[in-house]
Amino acid sequence: MVIDTLILGGGAAGFFTAVNLGKMLPGRRIVILEKSNQVLAKVKVSGGGRCNVTHAEFIPKELVKNYPRGEKELLGPFHTFMTGDVVGWFEERGVRLKTEEDGRMFPVTDTSQTIIDCFLKEAQKNGVEVLKNQSVINFYRENELWKVITKRGEFCCQNLVVSTGSSPQMWKLLEKLSHTIIPTVPSLFTFNIKDPRITDLPGVSKKVSLKVLDTKLESEGPLLVTHWGMSGPAILKLSAWGAKELFDLDYRFSIQINWLFDIDKESAISFLQKIKQENGKQLVAKYPHFELPKRLWQNLVKASGINSEIKWAEVTKNQLTEFASQLAESIFKVEGKSTFKEEFVTAGGVDLKEINFKTFESKLQPNLYFAGEVLNIDAITGGFNFQNAWTGGYVVSQSIAAKQ
Repeated sequence: MVIDTLILGGGAAGFFTAVNLGKMLPGRRIVILEKSNQVLAKVKVSGGGRCNVTHAEFIPKELVKNYPRGEKELLGPFHTFMTGDVVGWFEERGVRLKTEEDGRMFPVTDTSQTIIDCFLKEAQKNGVEVLKNQSVINFYRENELWKVITKRGEFCCQNLVVSTGSSPQMWKLLEKLSHTIIPTVPSLFTFNIKDPRITDLPGVSKKVSLKVLDTKLESEGPLLVTHWGMSGPAILKLSAWGAKELFDLDYRFSIQINWLFDIDKESAISFLQKIKQENGKQLVAKYPHFELPKRLWQNLVKASGINSEIKWAEVTKNQLTEFASQLAESIFKVEGKSTFKEEFVTAGGVDLKEINFKTFESKLQPNLYFAGEVLNIDAITGGFNFQNAWTGGYVVSQSIAAKQ
């Protein structure tokens, strides 16, 4: 029996495609093939087990700015289905979302199981079949249909949707169909740094601006000191936009951090001179300024060659200049990376030039569609990768339904 639509991958993009298509085309046979014995595994662990469903950015032109790869291509699709549509979609199915201070949106239950249960219920309601332990060996066109061979059987379908995420095996099969695969590199990671200025500061957070020396890579936002180095939005944004460049540097490079965010070194010197004049009898290390955490302030004071018992009146001109450098131009050596939580995101995948983004259909193969991270699309942390999955899945389902 010929299946109407076969979806490879039981993840977020695959399920969203399937349940929407099931509702649009009632009675049609829609099947999800999942490689493992579990579906929606990435949804389960995302957002620390809470599932960061999307981000509270409701303007398409602003939303696309969070995608180092895919910014131009996603603008049109976001006008079709984006954040507000996602919120409405889940609310119609009894799942309310909440917005946190940083814009991330989660189910009010604070558990990813709520999202998983919603998908499983919708799949059953709309007649979507979910077949597990179906590892795909090959797929190809035969008599104007798609034939898919797994370790457990063979399937024929009119429409084939690939939503397998970052799957090297799947990319090899797509290369056989003449698709270009952009080599993958890690996209969302933290920096490994060993430096006495931050070794005793895990948990300290500060809004900063920073850049990678000898490159054009820059970022700003909250930086979090960790046991292994640095993380937080400022670092993660830098890792996403610089994915390929930092890979080429073998993750060994130097970053310059301005702990004062938008106050440059010369301005910092002026501020410090004023503090010296007004607080000459105070110990430099005792009272932090510029809203810096006390321990960070003390470590930067020490790094400037200023003893903990030195008063402001005793600080030399050279020490003041060095202190300004530590505050506004601190240089740290990065020696490696670490995966951000459980969420391993990569840059790379199917070349976007080979996709029609009005339909998410292949330009090279008829009735072959893509959704999610199998494409060379990735985003910074904050719910944006899931938003890409929802949008792609919806447009694919809409495109297939329109052909019927």
